[in-house]
Amino acid sequence: MAYLFTSESVSEGHPDKIADQISDALIDNFLAFDPESKVACETLVTTGQVILAGEVKSKIYLDVQSIAREVIRKIGYTKSEYMFEANSCGVLSAIHEQSQDINQGVDRHTKEEQGAGDQGMMFGYATNETEDYMPLALNLSHKLLQELAALRRENNEITYLRPDAKSQVTLEYDDNNKPVRIDAIVVSTQHDDFDEEPAMLAKIKKDIIEILVPRVVKNNPAYAHLFNDSIEYHINPTGKFVIGGPHGDTGLTGRKIIVDTYGGKGAHGGGAFSGKDPSKVDRSAAYATRHIAKNLVAAGIADEILVQVSYAIGVAKPMGVYINTYGTSKLNLTDGEIAKKVEALFDLRPYFIEQRLKLRNPIYSETAAYGHMGRKPETVIKTFTAPNGETKTLEVELFTWEKLDYVDKVKAAFAL
Repeated sequence: MAYLFTSESVSEGHPDKIADQISDALIDNFLAFDPESKVACETLVTTGQVILAGEVKSKIYLDVQSIAREVIRKIGYTKSEYMFEANSCGVLSAIHEQSQDINQGVDRHTKEEQGAGDQGMMFGYATNETEDYMPLALNLSHKLLQELAALRRENNEITYLRPDAKSQVTLEYDDNNKPVRIDAIVVSTQHDDFDEEPAMLAKIKKDIIEILVPRVVKNNPAYAHLFNDSIEYHINPTGKFVIGGPHGDTGLTGRKIIVDTYGGKGAHGGGAFSGKDPSKVDRSAAYATRHIAKNLVAAGIADEILVQVSYAIGVAKPMGVYINTYGTSKLNLTDGEIAKKVEALFDLRPYFIEQRLKLRNPIYSETAAYGHMGRKPETVIKTFTAPNGETKTLEVELFTWEKLDYVDKVKAAFAL
């Protein structure tokens, strides 16, 4: 039976995403100078104010206020009328040392015995409905906002955009579980004030439909057939959206976990990612299970796969591995039998996840907006400066969990 499915995304200027980006910038700076840093950092942003809190064990001292301001500046909060501006906002730090009670369960005599930083379950998901093995509705929601941010920075075709924005895409699926068309698109974007509200709303709607959407179609030709003349558009449906960002809504680290993952497809264990170093399995194991799911689908095991792993705090070996192929498996094996082979092929102890995916590197700022999954793996050069003037320039691999480097191993393990 045909059905509708919806996913949403938020821009880098959304208050919760500002908080995520600040927290992950702190992680990157700690890891750049001390790769063994243990960090759990939360950020709150509101009118004219940033509050940093959390626990850190590291050899490096950082100017966390300057790091936070640079993130805010890069996002685009650079005008006083936004009521939240990089140079003038207050930044309060309440970061303190990590609990020894927690640390004793993580650090062990040998690194291989490293325990999980907390209990919990983590999920990874992949589907072959897109070329990057991500759910399509979420993919399109992200792409709408990435193009909108590009238009804002160009300040050419659309000149009134402010940083805060949200999007939502509803897809129609056929009886074969394949997306056939876009049913509805929602875009809410913060904007400069206009003299006349009706004229303002009409212009914003026209620009989104006639400038933004065609750019998305042009840059994503594989999805062009899904766009149609009967799409129902809701553009700034509440009307005026001048007051936005942290002045309009308080932001907190870790409140957009579905935007960060699979847009409501698959499952989520409940733990946020941003602000956590890779000893926290909320983050590292979620990346590891995505890596597994993507390589299994790419190898032809199934059209759609969900992978779950669970841990006890301080214990290295996972409590269990679960696989669900949603009835799309191409093998003459049960999902439980597939899980046994996966457990033998991928070492899911925390230390080995960190090593396999190169997670003790400053690679996290790039994850903090537009999703942690489905991104393009690439190698970049990054430079960091400490308060004492020390500079670190590092070559790092981003989004290693998106690499299809285990496809051949999966095929060999399953005799494909």
